[in-house]
Amino acid sequence: MKIFLKELELSINDDVYFDSRLGGIYAGLECGEYQEFLFEDSLGTVSHSFIIRPINERLKNKTNYYDLTTPYGYGGPLILECNDQDRSKLIEHFFRAFADYCSENNIVSEFIRFHPLADNANDFGSFYSAEIHNYTVATNLFSYDDPFMSEFSKSCRKNVRRGLRAGLDYVIDTNPTSLEEFYKIYYETMDRNQAKDIYYFDEKYFEKFIETMPENIITCKVIYQDKTIAMGFYLRTDEILHTHLSGTLSDYLDLSPAYILRYGLLQWGLENGIKLIHHGGGTTGSEKDSLFLFKKQFGRNTILPFYLGKKIWNQSVYDQLVKINEVNPKTGFFPAYRSLDYYQNR
Repeated sequence: MKIFLKELELSINDDVYFDSRLGGIYAGLECGEYQEFLFEDSLGTVSHSFIIRPINERLKNKTNYYDLTTPYGYGGPLILECNDQDRSKLIEHFFRAFADYCSENNIVSEFIRFHPLADNANDFGSFYSAEIHNYTVATNLFSYDDPFMSEFSKSCRKNVRRGLRAGLDYVIDTNPTSLEEFYKIYYETMDRNQAKDIYYFDEKYFEKFIETMPENIITCKVIYQDKTIAMGFYLRTDEILHTHLSGTLSDYLDLSPAYILRYGLLQWGLENGIKLIHHGGGTTGSEKDSLFLFKKQFGRNTILPFYLGKKIWNQSVYDQLVKINEVNPKTGFFPAYRSLDYYQNR
């Protein structure tokens, strides 16, 4: 697996997943509040954004407790400024200050989805017992003269050419004023796949993107015989495109329009200075995960490790919450005391 992050010199600080507006959208879904902990000292600056959620259970001491989680997607602490020789000391100083914050604010636990493109698990993973969950896929537009030939697999290129010959075309909208057409196709796709409830984002979810960060979203639609048969919704910054959600009408699956969506995104990216298209990973940690294998067709050479981090900031309260909820602390879900809510809503 070849990784080109250093060569790309991405402006990761500006990535959409570290944007407070996106964090605010997901804070609403988590019934929490988006916050940023900014640490500064003579060695440098670290930013850590998260959603702080109230814990509903009340203990005998009647104290209000909270936990922290990464907004949907990716995040974790991020070094904004630092000399290389001071990096390890800055990280230690940050962690001590953040531990004080968690103690003062009754934080019980924290769950982090480290950003694969930021490589911040390399800096902070040891403090969060970080482990690889799976791998994500990206299309590298910067390092290849022809990323279509270098990054797209042979079978993928064949499907793209077959679709174009069949009359499929794509249209990119860099300033969508509505996502209604998209979410109708998306909902049909979720119905067909018998998706879990958490993937049925409501209409207000899509409207918030239009209202709060329209300059960071684009759509791509596949047109066949004057009809939109597939559509994708993507998040962008100046150098990075993240695939977010997509869908295809059932009657046109045989035309494989999903390949034209990715091809259209590639062409637009090449024309607009995009260095990397990040497709994300699969739904499991298996190398045979079907979604991962599908995405891998668009990034043969650019596979990135995706780390999860976990931290119990108050072990005593954590244990009490696990006991109150009558759950197995080794359930595999973190934090364990939220596992009942998790599985009941799936």
